[in-house]
Amino acid sequence: MEERIVAPDPVEDPEGYQQALLDLLGDQDALDVLALTPERIEDACIDLDVAVLQKAPAPGEWSAEEVVAHLLDAEIVYSFRWRMTLAQSGSAFPGYQQDLWIGLSHPSFPEMLAAFSALRRLNVWLAEETPSDQWDKVGIHSERGPETFDVSLKVVAGHDLAHLKQLEQTLAAVAG
Repeated sequence: MEERIVAPDPVEDPEGYQQALLDLLGDQDALDVLALTPERIEDACIDLDVAVLQKAPAPGEWSAEEVVAHLLDAEIVYSFRWRMTLAQSGSAFPGYQQDLWIGLSHPSFPEMLAAFSALRRLNVWLAEETPSDQWDKVGIHSERGPETFDVSLKVVAGHDLAHLKQLEQTLAAVAG
């Protein structure tokens, strides 16, 4: 089966991970990808029952529900990082261990998707309303070092694409 997610580990190879996400985004517009991700998740999952959404394709892999939980967790993290970067350029922020966060309690799938969609709309609005001359403001990522707001948006858009692919492959494996 095709690999489900970007190969470089975000903690062990942060620069490689970042580059893989940027490569995945390619020439696509980051804001378009970011804005469409909630709809793409909903379209993929709308008619599926909870048992399918909660089924992992293999031991150690995430279910569709866990993929969406991860996207919600990441959106919470990046909401903070983007605001720190724009309001307090040069601020440092910590990394986080996604596998530990996925073990936290999350609401039901519909509630997670609604929360992700609302927060994502707010973050896309923030980016759209931020003058382009401020997109070079920098936040200091504890693992990747200095990262501009612009690059951070592109990384998250690539992250979306990676997890949308993972979601598609997961659903194909568990629903088929």
